[in-house]
Amino acid sequence: MERHAFPPCEKKGVYNAIYKRRDIRAQFKPEPIPEDVLRRILDAAHHAPSVGFMQPWNFIIIRDKETKRRVKESFDREKIASSYLVDEPRKSKYLSFKLEGIMEAPINLCVTCDRTRFGPFVIGRTSILETDLYSVCCAIQNLWLAARAEGIGVGWVSILSNDDLRNILEIPSHVLPVAYLCLGYVTYFPEKPDLERLDWLKRLPLEEVIFFEKWGKKEPQLFKK
Repeated sequence: MERHAFPPCEKKGVYNAIYKRRDIRAQFKPEPIPEDVLRRILDAAHHAPSVGFMQPWNFIIIRDKETKRRVKESFDREKIASSYLVDEPRKSKYLSFKLEGIMEAPINLCVTCDRTRFGPFVIGRTSILETDLYSVCCAIQNLWLAARAEGIGVGWVSILSNDDLRNILEIPSHVLPVAYLCLGYVTYFPEKPDLERLDWLKRLPLEEVIFFEKWGKKEPQLFKK
């Protein structure tokens, strides 16, 4: 065994969190998340990699029902508006999906990106400005995996207006809302992602998304079982 590898049981736990993570929308339980558990999850997010160690994230914890209600109203408006981008019968199928747990989840969490943190020069960001956003996404992934390890479901609500979020949560203009998450204990974790289970989209085979050396170049024998 490579000397820097985790022991087999710890390694299995990492992969279990990855493969058993789900986007939770419908099966949140009302019981609260203990403060020490929530802190562990947020601390895992705060230990995500970030380009130039910029740490551009902030986490807005939301428990207030009135705040949730206003966010839910934004979701409802945006879902209806986006439904006009598809034709029947997919439009009706899309509208039938349960795509959020804003009111049901005991905690909502808005993850933001402060695009001015540490000033205009951050090592590694000079050529690709969006690396601050990519860094926040790493924090979200850390949070999601840590939550799954704790038995807590997370749902990412992306059908929202950022302008609404800025207004509702009083987010400054230089800070960008990146993710609105619903967190809570759940009755169960689905075996498959909802949109795969509901036959909306299928997971692509790994071999279809891997190229070698240049775009489009494949070596099909490399991963042959």
